[in-house]
Amino acid sequence: MRQAKQFIAIFFLVTVPALASVVAFNFYIDPYWMYGHSHSFNDHQVTVDEREQKTNQIFFQDFSYDTIILGSSRTTYINQNSFKGMKAYNYAVNNMSIREYDTFLKFAKENSDQKVRRVIIGMDFFKTSISESERPASLVNYEKKVHQPFYRIRSLMSLDLFKYSLRNFKMSKDNNVAELRVYDRSNVADAKVVSTEEAEKNTKEKIERFRDEFYGANYQYNPRYKEYLTIFKSRHTDVDFIIFTTPISAELFYAMVEEGHLDDYERWLRDIVDVFGGVYNFMYPNEVTLDLSNYFDGHHFYPHIGDRIAHRLLEGTDVQESSFGVYITKNNIDKHLREVKQLAK
Repeated sequence: MRQAKQFIAIFFLVTVPALASVVAFNFYIDPYWMYGHSHSFNDHQVTVDEREQKTNQIFFQDFSYDTIILGSSRTTYINQNSFKGMKAYNYAVNNMSIREYDTFLKFAKENSDQKVRRVIIGMDFFKTSISESERPASLVNYEKKVHQPFYRIRSLMSLDLFKYSLRNFKMSKDNNVAELRVYDRSNVADAKVVSTEEAEKNTKEKIERFRDEFYGANYQYNPRYKEYLTIFKSRHTDVDFIIFTTPISAELFYAMVEEGHLDDYERWLRDIVDVFGGVYNFMYPNEVTLDLSNYFDGHHFYPHIGDRIAHRLLEGTDVQESSFGVYITKNNIDKHLREVKQLAK
């Protein structure tokens, strides 16, 4: 009996301080973005689960924005502070589907202290296939999490989260962006700069993956794509929409063309224009996409290109011709597509 009591006492003497240390360190670094405090040892944050991290930030911290940015991982590299005259929040996350737009925007609108007046969306061509756009997807499971009792406390006890805290601590202490997507405490993403050789290698691998997984024989343009966009827009008639296409590298664009999807690309742009009235098109061979140094893998651009996208969007629809980003409507889409087809040759 005495040995059992000693064992229990020793167990608690060891376990409780260890658990308390994990909880304290996870709170100090805050890798799930639940508390919002900022200091020099947590100002570099790796992506754990962007859907959960950004939803936590919106729900548990002060949130007052008039503009919401949506899109995939490509759009995460656009600095929300680059939209001068707007109070924008970048709610883009890895692999976002068009069928997620609705619940993401709804959640942001419900939690913002000011009225959300506009939404900026970066759209990706590879998300037009049936396999990438037909699967139902929403934010519901993440919304349920933030309402669970003791959710924040239980998360702080996680040893998996502790590993992310250690990575954040090291990067912050070294003041070094050591991964391909690293956030600061203001939801601004950065990426480590890779060598030319590594960028070329990454691009080659991405092209092969896209040929096989996204552009290959299994690709089929989703005939309901336009319908899903129409439904989404009809549910949010109180906001203005600013739509743009994400600028993949010319090499990846040419791979899409070589796989025989130029007609699908044209259909995609026409569907977007029909639903939203216009779109800023960045996805074609131009001065940015032809320069591989603007990408770390031919698929994701560096943040300075995100700044250029924001600048172009702020120029507005009157500037239809540009060296980077053409605003297309029903009036000029035929002309633009003829030019793109010529560039694709």
